[in-house]
Parts: sequence; C-alpha cells; structure tokens
Amino acid sequence: MNQPQRPTSQDVERILEGVVDPELHGNIVELGMFRGAEIAGDGHVTVHIALTISSCPLRVEIRDEVASKVAGLPGVTGVSVEYSEMTGPERTELMQKVRWKARESAPETEVPLNTRIVAVASGKGGVGKSSVTVNLALALARQGHTVGILDADIWGFSVPRMLGVSGRLGGEAGKIHPNVVDVPAGGGEPGGTLKVISMGFLVEQEETALMWRGLMLTKAVEQFLTDVRWGDMDYLLVDMPPGTGDVQMALGRLLPRTEVLVVTTPNEAAQKVAARVADMARRSYLKIIGVVENMSAFVCDHGETYRLFGEGGGAQLAEALGTPVLGEVPLDPSVSQGADAGTPVVLSNPDGPAGVAFAAVAARVAEALPPIEMAGCTARMLDSVNAALDGDGDGDGDGSAGGSDRGTAVPEPTTR
Repeated sequence: MNQPQRPTSQDVERILEGVVDPELHGNIVELGMFRGAEIAGDGHVTVHIALTISSCPLRVEIRDEVASKVAGLPGVTGVSVEYSEMTGPERTELMQKVRWKARESAPETEVPLNTRIVAVASGKGGVGKSSVTVNLALALARQGHTVGILDADIWGFSVPRMLGVSGRLGGEAGKIHPNVVDVPAGGGEPGGTLKVISMGFLVEQEETALMWRGLMLTKAVEQFLTDVRWGDMDYLLVDMPPGTGDVQMALGRLLPRTEVLVVTTPNEAAQKVAARVADMARRSYLKIIGVVENMSAFVCDHGETYRLFGEGGGAQLAEALGTPVLGEVPLDPSVSQGADAGTPVVLSNPDGPAGVAFAAVAARVAEALPPIEMAGCTARMLDSVNAALDGDGDGDGDGSAGGSDRGTAVPEPTTR
C-alpha cells in the first residue's frame, strides 16, 4: 500500500513565503518570524512563529493566514500555530532588515501588499473563466470594495468588451493608470470601484492578433504589475489564460501571495483538465481557495432543470483538491447576453439565477479572504519610533543638535 503523501518542512516554508506583513513589507519567512514546522505521521502540521511581542494584536490574523496557507498543502490533515517572542537583539535585527529594504530595494510590483490577489484559472478555454472573473469582481465591488481586474489572457483578452469599457490608457511620471469604473451597489448603498487593465486597451483594434512567444507574454504581465499605478485595492482578480504556461509561472514568481480560484464545468473531461491547473498552482506554492462550477444546469421558465454538461464535476474536483465549492453558476442566457452588451449579469440582472449565484460566490470569497486591515501593532510601533525621533530636539534621530538633510532614520525599537 502506498504511503500517504505528506509535506516537508521545506514545503511549509515555501508556502509561508506568501504570508506577508503589509506594514513591514516582507513575508514572515524573510523577516525571520517563521521558526520551523513539525509534521506528524498523521499529516498534522505544527508551525512555530516568533512575534515581536507575545501580545501583538496581529497574532490572530497571522495565525489565520498561516493556517490557511499550510492547510492547502497536499496531505495536511490539520494545522496548529505556536507562538514565541523575539528577543531584543532579534527585534533589532528585524528592524534593520526592514530599514534596509525600504532604502535599498524598490518594491517588485505596484500591487499594494494589503491587496488580496485571486487568480481565476481554468485548465482549458470555453468554461466561462472570464465571465466568472468579471462578474465576481463586480459583485465584490457592489459590496463596497475597490477591486482591480488584470486581464492576463494576453492573446485572448475579452474583459474590455464584457465590461463595456474602452479607451486608451493614460498615465504620468512613467506609470500607466488603469481605466476606472464606478460600480453601483444594490439597495441604495454606496458602491465600489473597479480598476481595469487589459491588452485590449493597448491594441488598435479588438480583432488584432498578438503573435507573441512566451517571453513577450511574461514581460507583458510583468509590466502590468510593475508599470501600472494600481493604487489602493481590496482585491485584485487576475483573469488567467487557460492552461499551465508562461503566464501562470510568471504570476507565481512575481506575486507569491496569490490565491487560486479554479473554474470548471460539470463534465468529467473539464474536471480532469482543471486538476492540472491546481497541480501547477501547488507546485508554485500558491494556495487554492476553492472551485466554481460554471454552467452547472439550465432551468427552463417552467421550472424544469436540465444538466446539459453533466453533473458533479465541480464537487468531485473540490473533493480531490481538498478545497470547497464556492458556488455553482447555472447556465443562464443572460450571462452571455450581458457580456456581449457590456453589461454583465451582476449589473443587468442581479436578481436572476446567475446574478444571485455570482453574489454568493463573492460573499464566500470575501469571507475566506477578508480585506487586510493596515492598522496594527507594527503601525503603533513605528508611530512610537517616529515620536521618539521627534523628541530628540532636531528630528534626525541621532541626538545631535541642528538639522539634517538625510531624512528620518529609524532606530532599533524594543517593543512592537
């Protein structure tokens, strides 16, 4: 009998590189907060995390992020997180790292560290991945969130037409500005904002064929992440090209904290192909947050239900991956009609079967990945440091008299 697959300590360390401290601008591995993991024979993983102080208010958020990431590894049956407290010298070393990174290292991308990133992926084309991306983004924006859409399907871009958004991209100071759409909310509540980037805004005509090889595709995605001034966002949804190619590998390298949502249809063939995307995500140490089964059933006006593409593929895939089914979106003509007209079903028919289903998926995504709050113990620590600097009489932090043109220096703190 084959032994069950279990992760290694190296697997745990790699996937925890996706858990970031948005205030310290680094992941918990490079910051020295990860202190190892123990993997029991039954697949239970105990992760050891060192906090700057044991009473850090961010401990719950860190615990949830760590547990969520590690639970996504194959063979994990449970996760425990145990805390310890850094020593004074360790806290000093941590802040030296943070100070050095802020001074010497430019950020890899323009995507804020407190933005939740969701890659919407599928094993093959034709399963409605772009429709899911667009309607999910709009449903999140209708909740009042600021949501970005990165159309990473460079060859097969379709997001601009689905949203009814056109026009060339503007910019200034060497940065591109995304096209911005105000999204109304239901029931008279304040809506949200959509920020959109697509190759469709850069070509002369929608019918233009992009005959690019892998390196150019990778470079295009990299520029969308590094040269676009995204600004504050709660979520960034990435409409991935189908399959397991260069763009997928580039995203895993540039944004290791990405979470993957897999789209499939009910038939077994689509499910098997989608499993390859999930396998690639895990090989890239990206967590899979769930499965959306699209075109699950067609309901006639008289109430009869027809399973035109089979049944159960989404549930079978989710069970095989150990992830939840986030929703089943029915086969609804208003989805394609809304996409062709530039008014997605979440806006044109929010109370219809598909509109309700997309809203439910958005609610589950927001529950699984709530927006990251920036206010925490690190922010209060840095405020205390800045106050101490201002208190030496000249604001330069060195205790000497007179001004300085060197900017503010950050001394080693003793608490967080």
